[in-house]
Amino acid sequence: MPKSQTSELLTFLLPFDNHIVELALWLREFVWDRYPHCNELIYDNYNAVAVGWSPTEKMGDTFCSIGVYGNKDVHFGFYWGSKIADPEKMLLGNGNQYRYIKLNTQADFPQAYIEKRVADAYAYSVSQLKPKSVILNGQTIVKSISAKKKRPGIVAPTKKK
Repeated sequence: MPKSQTSELLTFLLPFDNHIVELALWLREFVWDRYPHCNELIYDNYNAVAVGWSPTEKMGDTFCSIGVYGNKDVHFGFYWGSKIADPEKMLLGNGNQYRYIKLNTQADFPQAYIEKRVADAYAYSVSQLKPKSVILNGQTIVKSISAKKKRPGIVAPTKKK
């Protein structure tokens, strides 16, 4: 499925407010325009719709991602964010691996700063590829669809007493 095929992703994003969907799609274009040879991995998970980019079809090779968790903001992150420079300390997260920024509008996006971080993350990802890694070229791959979802506007069932 190529970049232009967005029907499944749009379906996954239906529960979210328009401004969040538009921001996520704008960020998607930002990455695709710079890394058209990489692959988009889509996860429609329990608590988020996540889209990551990888030179292979493996999540572990992902260099950047978009996470939509609710209607407040969108996360633009780096799977191996702890391995890239963050001289202005803009990236959130203090675990062993993932780093991200939160965005509510396009104006919140520090484009030049993030372009450099994405380039560094991509270089790191490629440097870590195993010798027998299968490189795909510009594919969109739906990796998982969770049956149960926690989404905006969906009230969790209450437990009977």
